[in-house]
Amino acid sequence: MATLPEKEKLVRNFNRCANWEEKYLYIIELGAKLPESSESLHQPENVISGCQSQVWIKMHPQSDGTIAFEGDSDAAIVKGLIAVVFSLYQNLTPADIVALDVRHWFEELALTQHLTPSRSQGLEAMIRAIRHNAQNLL
Repeated sequence: MATLPEKEKLVRNFNRCANWEEKYLYIIELGAKLPESSESLHQPENVISGCQSQVWIKMHPQSDGTIAFEGDSDAAIVKGLIAVVFSLYQNLTPADIVALDVRHWFEELALTQHLTPSRSQGLEAMIRAIRHNAQNLL
């Protein structure tokens, strides 16, 4: 997942977009950078309920204590939102994930104001699932 930008670069790239059409295109571009998903990802235990689209997220503990993420969706924008969330949580330990308030970053990106209510609910469901799984890894 080294192709996803770090938090600060993500905000800079977002702010360089001239309008929301460009930001949506950037979100879709980020989704295309997610690695090809494994066969094991598309299993019922990895489904994120509360999303209108199909969303699968799997967390892999690494030897250095950080968490690697794997995710996919059947919708391009949602897949991009997964990539945004992964950018915010990449290279963090489970304790760091639980402690991080990603809503601050969404405000920096002005993301929540421009998503449909169902996408906002799906984004919240992704965050809750990731934080819950990180809490279980502590």
